[in-house]
Amino acid sequence: MISFDLTGKVAIVTGASRGIGEAIAHALAQAGAKVVVCSRKIEAVQAVAEAINAAGGTAIAVACHTGKRDQVQALVQRTVAEWGRVDIAVNNAATNPHFGPIIDSDEGQWDKTYEVNVKGYFWVAQAVAPEMEKAGGGSIINVASVAGLQPATAMGIYSVSKAAVIALTKQLAQELGYAKIRVNALAPGLIKTRFSSALWGNEEINEKITGSTPLGRIGTVDEVAAAALYLASDAAAFTSGTVLTMDGGSLVNAVLG
Repeated sequence: MISFDLTGKVAIVTGASRGIGEAIAHALAQAGAKVVVCSRKIEAVQAVAEAINAAGGTAIAVACHTGKRDQVQALVQRTVAEWGRVDIAVNNAATNPHFGPIIDSDEGQWDKTYEVNVKGYFWVAQAVAPEMEKAGGGSIINVASVAGLQPATAMGIYSVSKAAVIALTKQLAQELGYAKIRVNALAPGLIKTRFSSALWGNEEINEKITGSTPLGRIGTVDEVAAAALYLASDAAAFTSGTVLTMDGGSLVNAVLG
């Protein structure tokens, strides 16, 4: 029987205060996982944990800047102290401080983007891997982007960082397979979130993207969450090192804006 049941599993979701991260946290909790939701500001993520608990799930909120290794280690230690294990880690925290031609970007924008989007993903993977090995295996899910497969207009640094996330995913899948730790990436296209509002909120860009997307629309956070649930569950027991896109077919036309 194919099972998406996560009963008895413990999951960490970063960047869970809103958007894709929040939706993934709810989906994992609905499937039975105990979920640690984190973001830099505790107030926003606390509201997510309370909503999960009110809906019958189990969640706690932890403040964590994933670009800071010591904070990531503290996050994992708190998780293990609370529930004794880590089975699932979803790297979703991301930033994009530069919008425009990449040639006009500065060092600070590169450093900030890579600190969160790439190094932060690695710090989480490095911290959870030993705990997953103790538990007999696990699933690390890195939220990348179709921009990591086909550069997005005016989002150069972000695109490069997401390409790095995809490479990191494959490297970790290769290295952690011995411990039955699966590592996969999600590559959403344009999803309606506050983070991507500069794109879907711009009528010209939005029309260009939806007009070149076979399904003719942008995606929802729940559609990304469903893919994350698959990768977290035993339904994906033989899936590792892959990049799962949910982009309405936009890559078929290779136009992202």
